[in-house]
Amino acid sequence: MRQTTMAKPSTVTRQWYIVDAEGQTLGRLASEVATVLRGKHKVTYTPHVDSGDFVIIINAGKAVVSGDQEFKKMYYRHTGYPGGLKTRSTRTMREKYPVQWVEKAVLGMLPHTKLADRQRTHLFVYEGSEHPHQAQQPVELKIKG
Repeated sequence: MRQTTMAKPSTVTRQWYIVDAEGQTLGRLASEVATVLRGKHKVTYTPHVDSGDFVIIINAGKAVVSGDQEFKKMYYRHTGYPGGLKTRSTRTMREKYPVQWVEKAVLGMLPHTKLADRQRTHLFVYEGSEHPHQAQQPVELKIKG
């Protein structure tokens, strides 16, 4: 009889990946990176174990959006006080807050659980092409399209 293999936290091996966001569509980039952060690209994926890999995203401000999202899509947050709704357009997010823009897209595609809180710490986003993770020898992750 065949048994399903369940990964244990002690047997998980992690890889470092680097993604260049220049010219990439934000949604496609975010979904691929979220898959790698969760570990669903591995054969040994186990839903209750953090088996995901580390991902470095460079050139965050150079990602693109399709259609007219540049002008119509808005990002909302609330301060918690009456009348405290704050809005930012996609253009503002891309130009002034590119790191938060890409992080919000990727982290929004992860589940909102305690396990995903741990997986969120494996994402590193940088505005330029320089990053301090050369010692980890990251492998380039190809994003389709």
